[in-house]
Amino acid sequence: MRVMEYKFEKLTEKIFVCASSDHRFGTDAFLLADFSKYRQKDKVCDLGTGCGIIPLIMQKSRPPQIIYAVDIQESAIEQLKLGIEKSEIENIVPICADLKNLWNNAPLGQLDLVTCNPPYKALKAGFESEITAQRIARHEIMCNIDDVCKSAEKLLKFGGRLCICNRPERLSDVLFAMKNHNIEPKRLRFVSKNPHEAPWLFLVEGKKGSKPFMQVEKQLYIRSENGFSDELQKIYDTGKD
Repeated sequence: MRVMEYKFEKLTEKIFVCASSDHRFGTDAFLLADFSKYRQKDKVCDLGTGCGIIPLIMQKSRPPQIIYAVDIQESAIEQLKLGIEKSEIENIVPICADLKNLWNNAPLGQLDLVTCNPPYKALKAGFESEITAQRIARHEIMCNIDDVCKSAEKLLKFGGRLCICNRPERLSDVLFAMKNHNIEPKRLRFVSKNPHEAPWLFLVEGKKGSKPFMQVEKQLYIRSENGFSDELQKIYDTGKD
């Protein structure tokens, strides 16, 4: 039996994320939280929340009124609960559920924003980790992008937004799934390490029931000659105590 080792990562002096080798986080979570342009009045759901990094990032500055944080893995939800307890947060609701089926009394048609940092790799694509939690996080084993968009359509009110990040090779899959579930892609942004390299990530926002028109925003670079780019540093520092 594996003994899980937890480590509390500090987002601010008051906000902590409980991370482990199974459920951890990276730069893409910060980029997606920032890209989502969440508001204080919003009702939000983060699908496949893992250790809850995106809901916890949202606590740093003008947090939404409520965030449902959903994951199918009990170990992930346990880590999120530890982070919530240590950070003394009241507006995050941890939910252990399959996003394909949602949960009893889910706020259908009521949410302003759904976020998801989904598994990037299609099932059977590339190397699959032997650790079950990591396979679930990286590969479409428990859900795929169509499942995410289908559930987001159920949760969002008319005009509500779905924000997703993924690898560029999955762009057509994501846009197709959004449109297939009445979520019209409205904003798209590519992320590169520097101006000389091809994008390694994209961020996309879709609106439920919206008319077709998509704005492609300027590219985001995460590195500069001196380390982090000014924009990435600003994203990391937002709401810093």
